[in-house]
Amino acid sequence: MNLLFTLNRRYLDILRVCLHSIIRFESRDGYDVYILASDLNPDDFDMLAKEFPDVRFYPIDVDESRFSDFPESKLYPKQMYYRILAAKLLPERLDRVLYLDPDLVALHSLDELYNTSFDGCWFVAATHTKRALTRVNQVRLGAEKYTPYINSGVMLLNLAELRENQSERELAEYVDRYAKRLILPDQDIISALYGDKIKLIDYMRYNLSDRMLGIYNADPANKKRGMRWVCRNTVIVHYCGKNKPWKPNYIGRLGVFYWRLEELYKV
Repeated sequence: MNLLFTLNRRYLDILRVCLHSIIRFESRDGYDVYILASDLNPDDFDMLAKEFPDVRFYPIDVDESRFSDFPESKLYPKQMYYRILAAKLLPERLDRVLYLDPDLVALHSLDELYNTSFDGCWFVAATHTKRALTRVNQVRLGAEKYTPYINSGVMLLNLAELRENQSERELAEYVDRYAKRLILPDQDIISALYGDKIKLIDYMRYNLSDRMLGIYNADPANKKRGMRWVCRNTVIVHYCGKNKPWKPNYIGRLGVFYWRLEELYKV
């Protein structure tokens, strides 16, 4: 299984919890973990290799100047853009990769998600956005037609199609034109440029956050789903946004999964 992470050093310990949550479930061909980064050093990767001896790590140093014109902030550093050009940065032998934000944990095996059919699409991902707000984002981002607005923290990438069809020039021109409109830059760009090439998956199973669990249960049309349902059915819990279980001001029910892993593996 090919996994991809893009991160800076601040997220190394968070990545360790994430990896422990994943590899406790066996995968037929094992785990190949590709890390696109700019500020990690050999000691960081030595530490990961010692802690995860059964994982094959492939560090790839990315030249930040390639993204010099892309907007960034403390919350959204330039590393977030690396996943957009993963097909250009990863080895050509790979035809698919599962990109994951490090601020998530797996509750079940990722095999089913990883082997999902692309059906001709370039991305497989979930949306956290209702139809009305999706329309607002369409206008804000200059998208030519109504397309889903995805959460980019969990994405299966069709590297073969992206390698053949994605235009780095088109990406740069879009960023130059809409830089001031970007709020969540990487997923803004992916949704606007490639929205018609995205296959949607169920966020309740593959990209569940505290916020989205609350929104789902607040809808009177939905049957309430509690922690028992989550334990049995949710594959990925994603601590997206500012509400993180490793921060003192965390509010939510799903943090218990992170805390258990953190304690179990002494991270």
